[in-house]
Amino acid sequence: MKTLFDSVSRQCSKLVTQSYSTSFSMATKMLSESIRQDIYNIYGFVRFADEIVDTFHDYNKKDLFDRFSEDLEHALINKISLNPILNSFQETYHKYDIDKHLVDAFMKSMHLDLHKQTYLTEEEYKAYIYGSADVVGLMCLKVFVKGDQQKYDELKDSAMSLGSAFQKVNFLRDLKADFEDLSRTYFPNTDLNHLDETSKQIIIQDIEADFQKGLEGIKKLPLEARFGVFMAYRYYNKLLEKLKDTPAIKIKSARIRVPNYKKVELLTRSYVKYQLNLI
Repeated sequence: MKTLFDSVSRQCSKLVTQSYSTSFSMATKMLSESIRQDIYNIYGFVRFADEIVDTFHDYNKKDLFDRFSEDLEHALINKISLNPILNSFQETYHKYDIDKHLVDAFMKSMHLDLHKQTYLTEEEYKAYIYGSADVVGLMCLKVFVKGDQQKYDELKDSAMSLGSAFQKVNFLRDLKADFEDLSRTYFPNTDLNHLDETSKQIIIQDIEADFQKGLEGIKKLPLEARFGVFMAYRYYNKLLEKLKDTPAIKIKSARIRVPNYKKVELLTRSYVKYQLNLI
């Protein structure tokens, strides 16, 4: 029975979210139940694509990615996939009429991770971030506004800025792993062998500008989505604060984290602000 298979598929996407990201899972739980599952479905899809290019080093990643890409196309066309993650994603894709360009742009950036290791220009850097992060924010925005195109167009730019901020924080936090384990350098015109405080500050100022624009959009989100997205914003902003206070040389040698007890504290404080209408 297809209904049962669809239910199992959704559970798989939820499990992927809970297993791979405690912080994103926590924020997603703060969304209205009416849209929560669709965000799980989007996360499961983007997480699996990212895992192929980032972690499956003992396998032929290109073959795996090509197969995943083919299965994705079949899922979107036929509205079914025997891959439960893709089956749940196609359901959300069709339910909210997500633009195919967003999916294609995401897959293009993921494909770059198979072979591209250095981003030398601002144009390359922005194009990668658009595909790897901004479009994911736009897919989620489609769900948040429940397909309302006028509201989507109004919040599009701020959603992209928030997606960019999240991704850039990830880049800075994962500097050591990306550079040493994957030989990747995302920040253009930055010598990671000699990252200093000035270079770090320029990166942080750029992220802060994205966060400011993103926060303006969060304030205009429908109530069903506002607190969950604000929670994600608060977590990443706290992570940025820690990175800002961490010497550049230490960022290159360790992965900065927000402890679980701090996440709970953030949740409590964020909820108080939300209830007091301070966002």
